[in-house]
Amino acid sequence: MANQYKRILLKLSGEALLGEQGHGIDADILTQYADEVKAVQEEGVEVSVVIGGGNIFRGVKGATEGMDRVQGDYMGMLATMINSMAFQDALERKGVHTRLMSAIRMEEIAEPYIRRRAIRHLEKGRVVIFGAGTGNPYFTTDTAASLRAIEIEADVILKGTRVNGIYDSDPEKNSNAVKFDTITGDEILKRRLNVMDLTAFTLCRDNETPIIVFNMNEKGNLKKVVCSEESVGTTVVWDE
Repeated sequence: MANQYKRILLKLSGEALLGEQGHGIDADILTQYADEVKAVQEEGVEVSVVIGGGNIFRGVKGATEGMDRVQGDYMGMLATMINSMAFQDALERKGVHTRLMSAIRMEEIAEPYIRRRAIRHLEKGRVVIFGAGTGNPYFTTDTAASLRAIEIEADVILKGTRVNGIYDSDPEKNSNAVKFDTITGDEILKRRLNVMDLTAFTLCRDNETPIIVFNMNEKGNLKKVVCSEESVGTTVVWDE
């Protein structure tokens, strides 16, 4: 079956890498995610990735109480680099060629982010991991994912979570929560559903970048989303 998307941006939360642990990175989850990305890449899909830093940053959050916001945000950006390096290693061990690009210059471990170079890497079949957010304080990794997706002209943002899509309430707290197969951007705003932060969401809406929210922890789901084998997750549409 032909792939629905040629170039994707996969957004993963740092918390997802915790697995069953209370802190750090779960090696089994990292390996599972690497397998998922490899399976999609082998189908000829160009894959880029943005990972949050919550699993690392949460461990030092107490130390940041009362800290300058800008300082704390830069610490968060460095946390994303730790996760990005770990994921790069997991992919490389699977034989997947990767490039790690950082919005903050740190040449010893990552290339500086240059849009044209990122696109060239994707065209050559390399998985590109974008680290350090946007390189600016006050912006989340959701915003970084939206910005990078638009810059590299990705066909879709795939937001991998631990639930099966977008619900009318938190499914982890409400067993009667109802899942949407598709939902408009206006409906998300009207219902105040927590899909992405408002800056990230507005970027996607203004550029009509599709978003699919799905369960990344269910094996094979990423390939199902990309290859359209079946309806997986929730698709955010911008047309009424």
